Amino acid sequence: MSNHPAADIAERPLRPALTRALRGRCPACGEGAMFAGFLKPSAACEACGQPWDLSRADDFPAYIVILLLGHILVPLMIEVNSALAIPLGVQAALWPGLAVVLAAIMIQPVKGAVITFQWARRMDGFAQTKG
Repeated sequence: MSNHPAADIAERPLRPALTRALRGRCPACGEGAMFAGFLKPSAACEACGQPWDLSRADDFPAYIVILLLGHILVPLMIEVNSALAIPLGVQAALWPGLAVVLAAIMIQPVKGAVITFQWARRMDGFAQTKG
């Protein structure tokens, strides 16, 4: 037994936990589902019991998705517009439609990554849990 209080707390390595969370699995064990709904975290992992409803991700995942979409779509729009002569009406439907589809694809993995980062660093409600 160590004299250091942090030595009694289990390690939470970030990289493998992020890999699991990006697939929608429990970052702690990789077995259970992380989400009960599209963006609603599971109350707890059915395999290991780790509670996920302690997270306070709030709007941060949406901000990350917006930042990523801007960095993906703006250069793509510039390149496509310089290479092709796409009519303005088509572009008015294409780019917002693509943004909505990409945002819907990205939001759950990004939210899982934010929750996993909080869990691995013992932030907010995850500071009290041992596992």
